[in-house]
Amino acid sequence: MIDYLIVGSGLAGISFAECALRYNRSILVFDNDSQNSSKIAGGLYNPVILKRFSEVWRAKEQLEIMSDFYSNLASKIQIKFDFRIPILRKFYSIEEQNNWFSASDKESLASFLSTSLCFKNYDGIESPFGYGEVLQTGYVDTAALLVNYQKYLLSHSLLVKETFDYDALIIQEDFITYKGIKARNVVFAEGFGLHSNPFFNQLPLDGTKGELFIIKAPNLNLDVIVNTSVFILPLGNDLFKVGATYNWKDKTDLPTEEGKNELMERIREIISCEFEVVQHFAGVRPTVKDRRPLVGTHDQYKRFHILNGLGTRGVMLGPAMAKALFDHIENDFILDKEIDIKRFTNKKGKKS
Repeated sequence: MIDYLIVGSGLAGISFAECALRYNRSILVFDNDSQNSSKIAGGLYNPVILKRFSEVWRAKEQLEIMSDFYSNLASKIQIKFDFRIPILRKFYSIEEQNNWFSASDKESLASFLSTSLCFKNYDGIESPFGYGEVLQTGYVDTAALLVNYQKYLLSHSLLVKETFDYDALIIQEDFITYKGIKARNVVFAEGFGLHSNPFFNQLPLDGTKGELFIIKAPNLNLDVIVNTSVFILPLGNDLFKVGATYNWKDKTDLPTEEGKNELMERIREIISCEFEVVQHFAGVRPTVKDRRPLVGTHDQYKRFHILNGLGTRGVMLGPAMAKALFDHIENDFILDKEIDIKRFTNKKGKKS
């Protein structure tokens, strides 16, 4: 008997898989590589919403759980994928500087916003009003993390590379069976693929398409992440990741000319040096309109659970939400109302 079948091995799926393994639970993961939003994600973790100078929901808690989770995971799979690096918010006016200082006076933001403005000159970027530095930031190389974690799962016969067949699930009173495999629980973590899931596809998961570049800019001297209308993240060897766009209508993962033009225009607003586009990526983020994840248990099938809707902050949210779901299943912990899927199922008159 396996404790958990896990459908999906993006940030949500591997977060739950690793959480379960840490508590000595048995798992089997299914993935067909149909979802790529986690792999191509910017991977930034940033406790501040820089458009409004406000704190990310439960940022302190997420950062604490994330830091421990990724540190242990890096030791386990023997690769470095978590890079601590400052994020600088470029200012365009004195008013933005003043708004920054006002935000840094707030108790919830004081530990995240430096009160010393940065006026360092970076070749290729003009910033007469300087920058504000966000603290406790960095990025996760999500592609390296996911590829190497999948290798780990495969080496231990814990990953099945095939499309999950929902029709093959047989529900028993104390367990479920799937193609002859007995399991106590199923955790669905398919990202935007949730729309094919007959058990949870009534949930309001929206898809927000994002497009990113890898650019080569030999004359751009940057050792920090600069964030304005897009982020520019140094990768080394004169390469930079730049993103991202937001498209709420297009649900494909194909790069577009529209996305390319938007990114090109925004890059030129920030940097003054020449650059060339080396790669162009696109993916559909699993987002929810209320900007909270989808976590919880099916109201009818008590052994079916969901971990989804991590949106643009999957790197930060994944470990914390996986732990919340695990504690909910194993220890009957009550989920926060803001993330529990009951906030939607109860509205439809369903019993919880």
